[in-house]
Amino acid sequence: MKLRRTLTASLASMMMAISALAANLPTIKLGTLATGTVNWELTTIKANKLDEKHGFNLEVLGLANNDATKIALQSGDTNLIVSDWIWAAKERARGNALVFLPYSKAVGGVYVKADSDIQTLADLKGKKIGIAGGPVDKSWVVIQAYAQQLGFNLKAESEQVFGAPPLIMQSGMSGDVDAAMNFWHFNAKMRAAGMREVISVETAANALGLSSDTPLLGYIAKQAYIDANADLMRAFAAAAYEAKALLASDDSAWESIRDIMNVKNDKQFEALKAGYRAGIPSTQQVDHEAAAQMFAVMAKLGGQKLVGDVTDLPDGLFVAFE
Repeated sequence: MKLRRTLTASLASMMMAISALAANLPTIKLGTLATGTVNWELTTIKANKLDEKHGFNLEVLGLANNDATKIALQSGDTNLIVSDWIWAAKERARGNALVFLPYSKAVGGVYVKADSDIQTLADLKGKKIGIAGGPVDKSWVVIQAYAQQLGFNLKAESEQVFGAPPLIMQSGMSGDVDAAMNFWHFNAKMRAAGMREVISVETAANALGLSSDTPLLGYIAKQAYIDANADLMRAFAAAAYEAKALLASDDSAWESIRDIMNVKNDKQFEALKAGYRAGIPSTQQVDHEAAAQMFAVMAKLGGQKLVGDVTDLPDGLFVAFE
């Protein structure tokens, strides 16, 4: 009995020591959409204590929309958010020095019903296209650029309907639109429902001479925060990389996040898993020249609404901790 009490007391002391250690770790506050796919990676970090392993505590703040995440970063309520480097470039050019750490290169594509007669991009002439993300959605811009290379103006020669991702998905599956372009995870669900891809944004980008390995989405922080917390950010990058590696190679890691993936069946689950894995960047480094080439396409077709007054990618935008 005495030995048992001693062991119990020792175990309790050990657990208290571990809790105290975790409580004393520096905290990184990350703001993201409450239902965003980045939560799969962040939940994996927390579930496997990868933050504590790398010497910090990750605090995830679920926010209502993208504007709310940007406001939270600017106000200092969060240290990191997830957004695209084009927005970060615009802010940096305005004097608000932000930096970008790659998160995902996942992109969408053009999807149609399985029995549609649309087989190529040119077949979209005269058709109604449902597009999530608005008139300057980056995937839509790349598809337009590829159509121009093929000799036609897809924007002028088709009808576009813009809407929220769930609405575009439903419109595509019901046939209310002839083709649908959506965010990658909604495309995965459309594919699981039997829709087929006419062309991927990756294929279009490669045909334009752009690098499909250039990640558009990433973790964004203020330059001042990076400068003051370089080791902490290096630790976060290591934890995020380890979480990606776990999700890339271990199917069991997905079971712990299935409940937050909003899937209705195994087909959706497997499609989302495959889509996420395909979007994992091969490196934390961003090729500035490749990004500049992509930016030029965005600026040409997206104009000021997409890139603002930025004419060239500012130096120092991309950061890596490898």
